[in-house]
Amino acid sequence: MVQTIPARDISLYELEEKFGLQLATDINFFPEWTENLPTLTDAEKQAMARVKSNYLNLNKHRLMSEEAVKMVVLSPLLDLAGFYQPPFEIETETSIEISAEDESFIVKGNIDVLVIQK
Repeated sequence: MVQTIPARDISLYELEEKFGLQLATDINFFPEWTENLPTLTDAEKQAMARVKSNYLNLNKHRLMSEEAVKMVVLSPLLDLAGFYQPPFEIETETSIEISAEDESFIVKGNIDVLVIQK
């Protein structure tokens, strides 16, 4: 029987155990995410390092509520990327379902914030 667990009820540690996930630190893991990007300033690099440090500190063995993720990670990244300024718009709580399946274990969640450029 397939067990469905809401994403908000599972920790990163549990996902690592069930799916064999590992932290990828290789800068070339997703090269398309790093191609043709503007050079970051020292201040932007420091801000990114702080967001990463905050995230890694808070998430490892405890559940992070959606609100905590939005405050600690999402909001600072959206601001650094300029997504609160034109030509972008923010949609929240967009009802799109995302699921990942591994044998009899499914984790489901929704997109909380969607950035749109019309």
